[in-house]
Amino acid sequence: MDVIAGLEALTGPQGRALQERLRGLDVGGAEGLRLGTQLRREFPTQLVIDAMAQQELRRRASAKFRLAADMFFTRDGWEQASAEVVSTHRRTRFRGCARVADLCCGIGGDLVAIAAECAVRAVDRDPVHVWMARQNARVHGVAERVDTGEADVRDVDLADVDGVFVDPARRSGAGRKRLGESEPPLEWCLELPRRVGKVGIKAAPGIPHDVVPEGWELEFVAVDRELKEAAVWSPALATARTRATVLPAGDTLVAEPGTPVAVGEPAEFLLDPNPAVTRAGLVEDLARGLDVHKIDEQIAFLTADRAVHTPFARTLRVIDSAPWNQKQLPARLRALDVGAVDIRRRGLAGDVDALHRKLRLSGSRRATLVMTRVRDRPWALVCLDVPVPGPGDGSLVP
Repeated sequence: MDVIAGLEALTGPQGRALQERLRGLDVGGAEGLRLGTQLRREFPTQLVIDAMAQQELRRRASAKFRLAADMFFTRDGWEQASAEVVSTHRRTRFRGCARVADLCCGIGGDLVAIAAECAVRAVDRDPVHVWMARQNARVHGVAERVDTGEADVRDVDLADVDGVFVDPARRSGAGRKRLGESEPPLEWCLELPRRVGKVGIKAAPGIPHDVVPEGWELEFVAVDRELKEAAVWSPALATARTRATVLPAGDTLVAEPGTPVAVGEPAEFLLDPNPAVTRAGLVEDLARGLDVHKIDEQIAFLTADRAVHTPFARTLRVIDSAPWNQKQLPARLRALDVGAVDIRRRGLAGDVDALHRKLRLSGSRRATLVMTRVRDRPWALVCLDVPVPGPGDGSLVP
């Protein structure tokens, strides 16, 4: 039985009944083996295998998709799909389009989001993913706005679309492709505006800035403090050169002209910029907006003499600041009643795991140990978390 025939069987009466039996269950480990043995007494063996495989993928995908329990996935399709919160943010770029082509649509994570704005033509050369994209559109109630096709995206006629989103595959049969490699190649994707003006390209967060042509926008997207991916927007959709976006709130930071940011000694508070800000090269723009300074020309830490609360950085209170001296460090931490540390290293070499083992702390406080450089000198900062204020208390900084 081929893969699609097996998946089709899951949509039939027996398949639906079996999936209901599995809903919400963790089918891994010894319990999963026992459950599989039991179910094979009631259902065809291949149906049980396929249903349990889907249930395991759905459980993992639940962190990305609200309706994961009813969707269909392959392992590659789930891993490469953008989280729903990212796709929902991205779809607003296509507001006003009548029809958007979703090229390399995979399991349909982006198309179900874009279809909330307009009609979508979804294309992929993997027939299993095309089938899943169609089913997942149905799960999200947008099937009537989506048409799917199996093809090499380079052969697709784009004459009747006014927007394109493309998610080039970054995995080959031999494993993950090297940075910058994709199928279709980025160079081909960057030529799409010659055919359709409004183009968005999903990219890995490690994409070099210099591969993005002048007039395009490079956006780095984080969910909370985890950098997820980048997107490249054609001139017809670009509104900045570089942008850092932090979800789920959708806070966004772009480059603004300004004077160089001063460099000075660490003050009472340390700001650790969101990785989206760092990758976008917007640390100085953040510093100017908050009226704070840097601790080193090359290091992406900022410092302030007041508690600054911003979605673009984590704020820590500095309780100890001194040149790096690993021999004296355990005594310094004991004197501060620190019993556990999270080590944050930037700009200073060192084996974090080995350092953890050597500290042997027993105090009552948990702190963040920052290994970094201050004015190009090796430095250690011991910091405590600063509680984030609630809405309406007047202490949030935009």
